[in-house]
Amino acid sequence: MTPSEATDALEEAKREAGERAVEEVRSGMRLGLGTGSTVRYFLEGLAREISQGRLEDIQGVPTSIQTRERANALGIPLVGLAEAGELDLAVDGADEVSPGLDLIKGMGGALLREKMIVQASHRFVVVADAGKSVDRLGTRSPLPVEVVPFAWRSHLSLFRRIGARPVARETGDGELYITDNGNLVVDLHFDEGIADPHGLDALLRMRAGVVETGLFLGMADTAFVAPSDGQGKLQIRRRQKETG
Repeated sequence: MTPSEATDALEEAKREAGERAVEEVRSGMRLGLGTGSTVRYFLEGLAREISQGRLEDIQGVPTSIQTRERANALGIPLVGLAEAGELDLAVDGADEVSPGLDLIKGMGGALLREKMIVQASHRFVVVADAGKSVDRLGTRSPLPVEVVPFAWRSHLSLFRRIGARPVARETGDGELYITDNGNLVVDLHFDEGIADPHGLDALLRMRAGVVETGLFLGMADTAFVAPSDGQGKLQIRRRQKETG
């Protein structure tokens, strides 16, 4: 298979994952609309079902300006999160997916809004390709941390003490990357991955000036995972519910 054919096969597999997520949608739902390359196919499939009348009374809440613009172009009705209230379903991508469906998200820069929308949703479905699957979080992707601009460099010493190599995210022009919320993102690289995601998340979220982390722990219910080589079957992974 040539590189071009491999890319085409992967995109077709990602399309299958996005289309499978559309099957989770029912008329009357309020949806969280994620950000990313695989979610793009979900948005396209959702718009098709709406335009052909198979889904009615759908309202979406976008996680980013990019998704809002794409949804508007596709004709997907949108509302704000405050107006929508509780959401029936959120569909989004991930940068890493652990065996237990814990996630790292935020390489697209929308981690804060993504987490707000996920926490407002009754169910959270992830669409991704198998290249995002990891045994330990932090081994493939850095951990994005959103921080307020004020004195943001004051966090770097803490980030180093916890074993990370912090890198302020920049644009292609070498400027500091600004989120849709007007904040900055520091990507934390862990050479051996993250040994204690829950402990790390709690520590970072207690830090004044840290707005949010890209750790989405215990939040995903189902993941539709496309084969990374474009071959094989779509994987459906479900998080095991804790029993008392």
